[in-house]
Amino acid sequence: MRLAFILMVAFFALAPMAIYPVFLMNVMCFALFACAFNLLIGFGGLLSFGHAMFLGSGGYVAAHAAKVWGLTPELAILAGTAASLALGAATGMLAIRRQGIYFAMITLALAQMVFFIFLQAPFTGGEDGIQKVPRGHLFGLVDLNDLRAMYVLVFAIFIGGFGLIWRIVNSPFGQVLVAIRENEIRAVSLGYDTDRYKLLAYVLSAGIAGLAGAAKAIVFELASLTDAHWSMSGEAVLMTLVGGMGTLFGPVVGAAVIITMQNYLAHLGAWVTVVQGVIFVVCVLAFRRGVIGEIAHWLKKPL
Repeated sequence: MRLAFILMVAFFALAPMAIYPVFLMNVMCFALFACAFNLLIGFGGLLSFGHAMFLGSGGYVAAHAAKVWGLTPELAILAGTAASLALGAATGMLAIRRQGIYFAMITLALAQMVFFIFLQAPFTGGEDGIQKVPRGHLFGLVDLNDLRAMYVLVFAIFIGGFGLIWRIVNSPFGQVLVAIRENEIRAVSLGYDTDRYKLLAYVLSAGIAGLAGAAKAIVFELASLTDAHWSMSGEAVLMTLVGGMGTLFGPVVGAAVIITMQNYLAHLGAWVTVVQGVIFVVCVLAFRRGVIGEIAHWLKKPL
């Protein structure tokens, strides 16, 4: 575990020397988004088809706060994260009343409602989104228009978010989540208020997803409907399953694979989706635990 973390940090710290930093920042934002989703499904056993609403909400609020309210980037990102936390609390109290596929369908329905609001609300810019979002100066001092400074900020956000998830998973709270995933009835018989634990996990996952969306909006100076569309929730599912559901590093690898494919196979147009589908089928058939899940199984160590 420690070696894997060191390798991940070393890769993202040194990769800008050989790889375009904006591409790497995109990977880190989506990796954090996938990790947030994995916290919910991989450790809590809750399949959400609506996680894009948190990514999109974080992005829209952060972009609006930076462009219209004139907040500094750190405050804009905090505002986006807080908005996703609040949305997670509001939608979570409705969604956790059901289990299994019913929970998934409720989250999808709620996400579609949020998407429609973003499409119609005046402050979002409709189909054009919020464009030309200023990156500003971090703490009023560091100019984020400098790619190196922007990269360091996104790197710090990613490592901080990943560290938070690691701490959650390895805490007594995380162990209760795993118990609920494995056998909720038994967890209830032991005296745990499972609804409260699931709601807290849902809200935490929403907040981390919103953090990823807010950082992405500042990086690309844009907040658009794409991040709130239902297909983005599907991307989170795909990244998690390809990398390894229920593993800490799986979503990071899955996000890197999917974003790399989208970036370097863009010339194929709509065929990118077909290629992704083929790779997904191969992973499901040959690597049922995902890339990291299979490696962890071979090594007999949790990753």
